[in-house]
Amino acid sequence: MNCKIIHFYPHLMNLYGSYANLTVLRRYLELLGHSVDVVTVAPGEEVNLSDADFIFMGAGTERSQKAALRDFRRFADDIRTLADSGVPMLFCGTAMELLGKSITDEQGTYEALGLADFTAVQSARRQVIDVYGHTELFDAAIVGFLNKSSVISGVERPLLTDCALGWGNEKSGGGEGVLIGNVMGSHLTGPLLVKNPRLLEHVAAIICSRRGEALSTPLPRIPHMEESYIAAEQQLRLRSEK
Repeated sequence: MNCKIIHFYPHLMNLYGSYANLTVLRRYLELLGHSVDVVTVAPGEEVNLSDADFIFMGAGTERSQKAALRDFRRFADDIRTLADSGVPMLFCGTAMELLGKSITDEQGTYEALGLADFTAVQSARRQVIDVYGHTELFDAAIVGFLNKSSVISGVERPLLTDCALGWGNEKSGGGEGVLIGNVMGSHLTGPLLVKNPRLLEHVAAIICSRRGEALSTPLPRIPHMEESYIAAEQQLRLRSEK
């Protein structure tokens, strides 16, 4: 199977090594025996999204986010259609906020794509903290690091149902991120798929399932990722229990 991955604005939205999410996803799909084409999209460029297997946008500064939003609006109908059809997507950091209803900063309010009815309000206050939480998608915990300046209100279905350690969308201990069908958004970095092997497997499983491909068993493992996850999960779990 040949997989087509769309990477929006790799130069504009690439804080915290966000590109590594695609690096590890590509490697994992290749370990499963598939070939992968990564198509990058810069502002103003045209792209055919109709046959996309996965769509990704990384984190950016608040200024870069607004530039990305101005261009990304032209893809709103296509993104909504793909989301409705179950295409998996990952929006990291400030890119997550593009999926909601609006983004507000000191300059004003900007209309976002409206895939979900949440809002983001940015301020000078930042949350910089480790996060340990859980998701409805699988039993393993989610680990990561968060650095954000926004409060996200109105998320109906968060990616992390709770944060035993760290800050969620609105407060300490709340849900974090957003889940819209197979569309995932989160402010957690690390990068997210690198730090969380079970989430990587989950994304790969969706991609393969939509193409009628069963995952090979046993599933491939990337040893250094597994070791890093075990160490981080143990340390953050102990901190959350104090």
